[in-house]
Amino acid sequence: MIDLRRLHVLRVLRAEGTVTATARALYLTPSAVSQQIRLLSREIGAELLRPEGRRVQLTPAAHIVLAHADAIAAEWERARADLAAHSAGAVGQVRVGGFATSFGSLLAPAAARLRDSHPRLEVGLRETDIDDGLRLLLGEQTDVVVLPVAGTPPLDDPRLDQQVLLDDPQDLVVSAEHPFAERDSVRLVETARETWIEPHHDQFQLIEVACAAAGFAPRVAHGAAEWNSVLAMVASGLGICLLPRLATTSPEHRVVRIPLRDEPVPSRSVLTCVRRGSREQPAIAAVLQALEDVARDRQRG
Repeated sequence: MIDLRRLHVLRVLRAEGTVTATARALYLTPSAVSQQIRLLSREIGAELLRPEGRRVQLTPAAHIVLAHADAIAAEWERARADLAAHSAGAVGQVRVGGFATSFGSLLAPAAARLRDSHPRLEVGLRETDIDDGLRLLLGEQTDVVVLPVAGTPPLDDPRLDQQVLLDDPQDLVVSAEHPFAERDSVRLVETARETWIEPHHDQFQLIEVACAAAGFAPRVAHGAAEWNSVLAMVASGLGICLLPRLATTSPEHRVVRIPLRDEPVPSRSVLTCVRRGSREQPAIAAVLQALEDVARDRQRG
């Protein structure tokens, strides 16, 4: 019999790329990871790793095993879902990760709803970026991840079940003293001569694509990774930016959001991501439903 835990170690090793990173993701020592892979090799009767310099490379046999391991893992998640539904329902702990701008508009409101509707369900929230979120999910350290579509794996990735939660339109954000501040809407082409603030990488990629579609390249003078820093520069009149509607502002930012009149409006999709086969587990299903309810209420409002 093959130990499913060892298959899981092999799957995480494929995702992480090194024994050291796999050990860190699974809270094991590197020697324990190597031992699990050696034992799995004995169980299946084939070598799974070969040395390549200071790293290791998956063998053809390992890739064959992994193709089946993804299907086995999905079936095991479905079995867990059936068992959970048969026994206690939506109780216990479920861990949810998400990118920073999803917290105030999606994750926190969903957790608050679940506190009232499922008092026996303990929801733990954790802020992650895309790469860390997927590592935590595949390492079974998180159960649900909310992430923007930029940089995510293909939607047919056999390890994951990814579903669009909502579309997140972009607004132009300017200082309160900017000539656009009194406008009800703006076309993106009208900003062609403006100075831009460059936000984090994925968001700036979206801005570049939107500006290219409008016929110009943004002239960037400043940059920052955090929205608070971006908005501080915008408020000081140092430039403009596109801000996702999920990202919240406050009066202290002294900025004005202006809807764009372009067709289509620049937007990004936001996804929910779970391990394939786990969507019907009662606790995970309750979280996904709460997120969908919050997203639907936002779009109605």
